Amino acid sequence: MTMMLNKDAQDDLIERGYSRRQLGEVAALLGAGVAASSLLGGSAMAQQQAARGVKGAVRIGSNECWTGPFPSGVQAAAEAASFGNWYDPDNYKGDLITTVATVEGIPEAQVMPWPGSGGPLVSIVAAYCSPTKGLVTADPTFESAWRTADYMKAPIAKAPQAIGKGHDVKAMLAANPNAGLYYICTPNNPTGTITPLADIKWLLDNKPADAMLLVDEAYIHFSEAPSAASLIGNRKDIIVMRTFSKLFGMAGVRLGLTFADPEVQKRISLFGPSAGGLAITAMHCGNAVYKEAALIKARRNEMIGNRDETIAWLAKKGIEVQPGSQANMFMVNWKKPAKEMQAALLATPEKVQIGRNWPIWPTVSRVTVGSADDMAKFRAAVDKVYKA
Repeated sequence: MTMMLNKDAQDDLIERGYSRRQLGEVAALLGAGVAASSLLGGSAMAQQQAARGVKGAVRIGSNECWTGPFPSGVQAAAEAASFGNWYDPDNYKGDLITTVATVEGIPEAQVMPWPGSGGPLVSIVAAYCSPTKGLVTADPTFESAWRTADYMKAPIAKAPQAIGKGHDVKAMLAANPNAGLYYICTPNNPTGTITPLADIKWLLDNKPADAMLLVDEAYIHFSEAPSAASLIGNRKDIIVMRTFSKLFGMAGVRLGLTFADPEVQKRISLFGPSAGGLAITAMHCGNAVYKEAALIKARRNEMIGNRDETIAWLAKKGIEVQPGSQANMFMVNWKKPAKEMQAALLATPEKVQIGRNWPIWPTVSRVTVGSADDMAKFRAAVDKVYKA
């Protein structure tokens, strides 16, 4: 599906060096939304296929939560569904914004909900990258920004990330001192490691004044690390992104957030969806779960317990696990091709579907932390197939 770019968006792209012909390509990408991988090359499609859940498998490969929304969210979604004949029956969007702003301690004007987080990530790259203004990220990290920048013919620079550490922000700046967008994922996907708030602030203060800093906090609720939302203030050069897909167990419900100055939100929206909107079920569910502080803490602690137990077991077996994860994933170095271990675990009676590897570490798999039963089955499967 191709969306129509309005005149402001077209003029903006042309000013950044895109041709009239390329406007249609960008419009096609933005209109594709969550299906954008169909336009982003074979590797993107292959990764999307690899992440699909296998029927009957222990699904610990895609960083999904092992359970669904909190009961209050399920009840709220059901209530909203009964009003599905209305676009927004009782200001659900406004209620969600008020709740998020209150919990985060930021102005309501800095909060914008989206139907998921994949779409806004593509839109942000489209808004701030160009053939002359590139993207800078860590390596490894979540690749959607890479693929979008590549599609838009923007230069891409990757700063290798040390094992067990957060992003090397000084190396990121050195990789391209004149980039259009610097992308930090913290906790990082796939490593789960935290980039300290002081390092994020250093990059914010030392990057080019006209560059944007995007901080992706999809996994922040699994950690007790402070949010970069506190750095926004009156600044117009930082965006913080969130999703309900992870700890809140709403991956299929599709709800995300961006925190930024209202002028920045307006710019992102230039390259956002031109039709449709947020599902009332998603908004009402999100409003209910976001304030469940005690349940958030309990789910975080449950994940930590399952993660720590499994990592300790792997260590006793002599299998190397990269340290430092503060999210619902960890990286296992099998010391052999990771793809072989991925296939072997899926072929066991337990039928365990773990995550893939990143090119920078071909012997290392990402494993999502699931329920206690999921992780017990993972350990049993590893016991059957792993040989040092």
